[in-house]
Amino acid sequence: MYKATLEYALGLDKEDKLSYLREEFHIPKDEDGNDWLYFTGNSLGLQPKQTQKYIQQELNDWANYGVEGHFEGKTPWLPYHEFLTETMAKIVGAKPLEVVVMNTLTTNLHLLMVSFYQPKKTKYKIVIESDAFPSDRYAVQSQLKFHGFDVEEGLIEWKPREGEELLNIEDLESIVSEQGDEIALLLIGGVNYYTGQYLDLKRIAEIGHAKNCFVGIDLAHGAGNISPELHDSGVDFAAWCTYKYLNSGPGSLGGLFVHEKHAENKELPRFSGWWNHNKETRFNMRQPFDVMAGAEGWQLSNPPILSMAAIKASLDMFNEVGMEALREKSEKLTGYFEFLINEINSDDIKIITPSNPKERGCQLSIQVKNADKSLHKKLTENNIITDWREPDVIRCAPVPMYNSFEDVYKMVSILKGLL
Repeated sequence: MYKATLEYALGLDKEDKLSYLREEFHIPKDEDGNDWLYFTGNSLGLQPKQTQKYIQQELNDWANYGVEGHFEGKTPWLPYHEFLTETMAKIVGAKPLEVVVMNTLTTNLHLLMVSFYQPKKTKYKIVIESDAFPSDRYAVQSQLKFHGFDVEEGLIEWKPREGEELLNIEDLESIVSEQGDEIALLLIGGVNYYTGQYLDLKRIAEIGHAKNCFVGIDLAHGAGNISPELHDSGVDFAAWCTYKYLNSGPGSLGGLFVHEKHAENKELPRFSGWWNHNKETRFNMRQPFDVMAGAEGWQLSNPPILSMAAIKASLDMFNEVGMEALREKSEKLTGYFEFLINEINSDDIKIITPSNPKERGCQLSIQVKNADKSLHKKLTENNIITDWREPDVIRCAPVPMYNSFEDVYKMVSILKGLL
């Protein structure tokens, strides 16, 4: 049983085998040199101290080799994206063939929908969560318009039940069972950005596939946070960003997954560029297009190395620690956070994220009664960095790589005082 004391929190930190990782990150500080209480890794992860060294290596190689840096140096640029694949595949539970780091999240979703949104006259509708991240909504609306369909008729929303905040998987099952002959695609956020709910990806895939619908997952809030086991889930595709829990820096590249069952299907419609052409003949220049197998077959352009260097700096840390250890700490750290918030026993706030650790990552969404953003503002004034999502939620993510049990205790103590 947890205890709501500073001594207890410090004791948990002392027992934590991953506590050393905190020293590997730059923690922002206030004017007096005290660490901020940073709980916004769900929006932008902190910078690993080794990131600068990784980027500097590529700057040095550029200076020393010029164009020959594509072939020379410690990490030649030509195959650089391949240096990221194995670790990224481990993080999302995929085979290396199924994963590639490229572009950014919404761009990747559009490229994937070129292949996996194949509307027919009567089977064209798309299912999303009613509170999907706005970018996902805009993306699927534009896909419907692009293909000549009415957005109001073509977009189906999976909604929470009246008076509830969370999605119920049985309701998705009912939607697809009743309307599946008209549905071409399910595009679902694996971890909902607002509530922090982690959905059953395997069940979603089974529900969609039972009616011959393609199934895609937005893992923006899942990659590096939960263990989605994408290959075993059976979903057709997924995409994610790397600047949240994967600590790659603002606006850095994303990643995508295409299930092995589609790896050799060269007939899938897709956009093409020279980087998804067979790398053995890519530089022959005048050859007919020959698409690569696997996720690499969705690339278009040669990759931005400086962004990939920042990703590599973070992924090397993930490879050292492993998702299993991170998830173990995450469940304990978030569990302690939940316990302390519930101990406040205030009618002004409540946690809307599932209490079952298997149905959430590290994010807890705190709903504020009669919200006007003032509580969030007061937290910021106390050097507690959370984020606000309209209409009434403060999102807090104690990230296992750099947040401590002491952080959690201090944050909730201040929150209690403000309430």
